Amino acid sequence: MTPETSLVSTTTLRPLSYEPVMMKPVTPPCTKFVEPFDVDDYRGPLSNLVTRFSQGIDNKTPHVRGNSAVHPCQLNGGDKFRLFVNDNIDPLAYVGAAWDAGWAQYDYDDRSFGQGAEGYSKRYAAEVVDNVQSDFFGMFLYPSLFHQDPRYYRMGEGLFRARLGHALAHRFVTRSDAGSSMPNYSEWFGTVSSKALSNMYHPGNPRGFGPTASRVGFSVGNGMAWDVLREFWPEMSRKFHLPFRTNQQSQ
Repeated sequence: MTPETSLVSTTTLRPLSYEPVMMKPVTPPCTKFVEPFDVDDYRGPLSNLVTRFSQGIDNKTPHVRGNSAVHPCQLNGGDKFRLFVNDNIDPLAYVGAAWDAGWAQYDYDDRSFGQGAEGYSKRYAAEVVDNVQSDFFGMFLYPSLFHQDPRYYRMGEGLFRARLGHALAHRFVTRSDAGSSMPNYSEWFGTVSSKALSNMYHPGNPRGFGPTASRVGFSVGNGMAWDVLREFWPEMSRKFHLPFRTNQQSQ
């Protein structure tokens, strides 16, 4: 065998090796939590109350423009827990519980609580627990288990009928953490769990399937009304000259 033949054979039989090229995944841009507006933007009556109310709506209501490539960032389990905690350390939540307790006192719900200051304090404590455990189920636990986004996504533009339908449908169809549409399991499992648990500390609640189903239906209907408010809050706030700024407008 000649040297030339030996060189060719050796070169031909040598295995070729390739270095794998690791491609880093590209993370699409997204918007993070921002303050909806500065407290100094509004100087009207009850400014602190109006500010907190508007912040509570906007922090749980992302707005995604149809022609925008930037979307709100996905929420992991820690983000959902933070959303739950922030909602329940807001003083406005305790103002709402005080109102609900006063109405329950007037309507004489939970008669075993009695009346007077003692009866009101028991009703107030029950309302606070209602709010906390309802948000725990609906904002954190079930959204984490089902990988769903607990926020309401505002259309913010288009025909009134389309926007109204979008708001009313949210309690039945929501977004997954990946951004796709899926049945709103968190809403229904969370509401049923909350109403069943409330029987333990609301001695006046009628028991049984029918009364519990009625309370679940009322709660879902109340949530639908809140979603309609979230959808049209920009127009309402501008109409009454209240402070408002969507997350995307601040970018």
